[in-house]
Parts: sequence; structure tokens; C-alpha cells
Amino acid sequence: MARQFHPPVTGPEVWEGYVFSDLEILIKESTDLYGAVLWPSAMVLCHFLETNQDKYNLQDKNVIELGAGTGLVTIVSSLLGAKVTSTDLPDVLGNLQYNVTRNTKGRCKYIPLVTELIWGQELDQRFPRSTHCFDYILAADVVYAHPYLQELMDTFEYLCQENTQILWAMRFRLDPENSFVDRFQQRFQLEELYDIPSLSIKLYRAWSHSK
Repeated sequence: MARQFHPPVTGPEVWEGYVFSDLEILIKESTDLYGAVLWPSAMVLCHFLETNQDKYNLQDKNVIELGAGTGLVTIVSSLLGAKVTSTDLPDVLGNLQYNVTRNTKGRCKYIPLVTELIWGQELDQRFPRSTHCFDYILAADVVYAHPYLQELMDTFEYLCQENTQILWAMRFRLDPENSFVDRFQQRFQLEELYDIPSLSIKLYRAWSHSK
């Protein structure tokens, strides 16, 4: 782990409180790290998972979250019974691990695994397909104006096997987001599940063309 995250012992704590699965979830943001701030797309995805358990039942399912950030989606998925691998960049892992442990310890059937994932790098070594088969890939607000959109696409493609479903919430800001969706549709089947114009957020389900 690149760094351990510990809330300061002096000064007021800034926690964001949420309720999912009838449990309070307290999230600590790290404002000095762009990836450790909770974005609205995560809330949309969590709401969808909680209210659509009949169709998207995460109980005992193998789940990986890309760009987990503050960990809210990982936490809610774990509370819903999933076996979650929660991934992000090294400098975000300390805050992510802190939030995940704080909100899942003693509450979940499976302890989430928090681990580093740099998109497009060492995927076959870190997540060999013979032993890492995921039922769901979850992602919230991973597509924005960063220079690693192709690496993200490659990561989706590598992790998405024949029976994998992708649930992906994104906020549309600039043209790169629109063009990413167009390119994504060339590689995956894509279904729009939610469209929230007031937030400029859409939620998609995707799966492999070979399915």
C-alpha cells in the first residue's frame, strides 16, 4: 500500500453519511486526491444496486470495482452480499482501505479485497482469467478527461468474460466522454438503464459481444 490514511487527531472530522441496506455508511473524503472524492455517479450506481436486487442479485457474486475512489460502491456491494475486489491507483488505496474497513467490518459475509490496479498494466499477471472470473464489473465516474481512456477500455475488455456484466455510471461533461461511449459500443453490447438529465448522468449495462 502506497500510504496509510489516518484521519487527523486534531480538528473537526468531515464525514459524509449515507444509508444503504438500512445501515449508516460514513465516508471520509481526501480532498487532496482527485480520486478520493465521492462523485454523484457512485450514488446513482449504489441506488440502482439496492433497488434492483431482484434482477441484479449480488449475493455470493464475484465483483470487481474499477476506480473505487472513496469506496462507497464497494461498501454497498459488500453489504448486498458480494465478494468484492476493490481497485484503484496506489495513492488512493489508503483512504479507500480506511473507508472500506470502517464500514464493512463485522457487517459483511465477505471481507472486500482492496488492491492496486493501474488500467491496462499487468492485467494477465494480476488477474489471470483462469482464476479471476467476475460476475460483475462495477464502475462509477471513471470516464472523464484523463489520458488513460484507451487503457480503461482495454481493462474493461480484459476483465469482461463471457458471463460478465458491466454496470457503469458516468457523468457526461465534455466530448471525450461521448466519443468513449461510441467506441465502447464497438466492443460491447450496451444497454442504457438510467438517464438522469438533471445530473448529466447515465447508467449502462454492458456485456461481451460473444455472450
